[in-house]
Amino acid sequence: MRGRGWLLGGVVLVLAGLGLAAWRGKWPAVGPVPPAQAAASAVPTLEFSPHEVVQPTLTRLARRVAFSGPLVAPDTAVVRAKAAGVLQELSFQEGSAVRAGQVLARVDPAELSSRVAEREAALAAARAAQAQAEKTQASNERLASQGFISPVALDNGRAALDSARAQTDQARAALQTARVGLRETSVLAPIAGVVAKRHVLPGEKVAAEQPVATLVNLARLELQGSVGTHEVAALAPGQPVQVQVEGVDKPLAGTLARIAPAAEAGTRSIGVVVALANPGLTLRAGQYALARVDLADDTPRLTLPLAALAGATGPAGDPQVWVLAGGQLARRAVSVGRRDESAGRVEVLSGVGAADQVLAARFENLREGAKAVLLATPQATASASAPALR
Repeated sequence: MRGRGWLLGGVVLVLAGLGLAAWRGKWPAVGPVPPAQAAASAVPTLEFSPHEVVQPTLTRLARRVAFSGPLVAPDTAVVRAKAAGVLQELSFQEGSAVRAGQVLARVDPAELSSRVAEREAALAAARAAQAQAEKTQASNERLASQGFISPVALDNGRAALDSARAQTDQARAALQTARVGLRETSVLAPIAGVVAKRHVLPGEKVAAEQPVATLVNLARLELQGSVGTHEVAALAPGQPVQVQVEGVDKPLAGTLARIAPAAEAGTRSIGVVVALANPGLTLRAGQYALARVDLADDTPRLTLPLAALAGATGPAGDPQVWVLAGGQLARRAVSVGRRDESAGRVEVLSGVGAADQVLAARFENLREGAKAVLLATPQATASASAPALR
């Protein structure tokens, strides 16, 4: 009986051991987790909404040639006194608007009036002498026909008449010159415009050709700038130009008027001139302006948003973008071409293709190889996975 009891006890112990072994096989023992495995399981997957990820698209990018310079008034005139004398009157101030032909100043005409009177008297004397010479010559011709005077005396009479006629013509020309000088005591505006500068004051004695005033016609202005020799081939007179003048909110429309035939000495730039209408006379000569010529692009180009390049640069300073590939983030170095700042896009020459998924904006704290997915639809609430930090 005792031996049989020991036998039954051994069987029970064996069965208990087999059950414990089976239980351990179904539920593995909990032990320490390796650090790398724990770190990997702690990093959340970054989720990006559809508007945060773009694919390169074919776009036409307008090429722009930009330059700058001051506004100048091509219709500018320096008004000068034609007659010398004392300045009696000035009928303008700086900034005054004047008409073409308007009297701006008057020089004292007393001296020139006396000169006109003198020339008139000289002309009258010359005419009287001519009349006497004509009578003498007529008498000589009658006497010569009767044989009372010699041919030599007749020829001398003709010479005296010719001299009297020449003196009359000379006196007439001198009188005309004096009258012109008298008229020129009135200084007239040669063009319509605005008085930019006054050079004299009333009471001053002015000389002939001395500047009196500078007039500027503001109805038509020009922007004078320069472009590089590598850009001038794309320009032609008549092209429309957008001009942004300092102090003016909206850009103005101009026309490329002229292109210099040669580069400026010592530079690799060529002068260009833009004609700009100024009907309201709101612009002023001397204001600084920026000009832009938009050139059409006939070639579709693979482009990305400019924001996709922000903040990502390689060791050599070359631009890089972030790409979603195989459920992970990856950096891609890209080479870029033409830019369109107004459209916010840049041409991508290499580095990404049309099928690549590129982050469309700048994100902070991104890591190479981080897990990332593109959500099917934007989520209004935060999920268990951590969102990318902007």
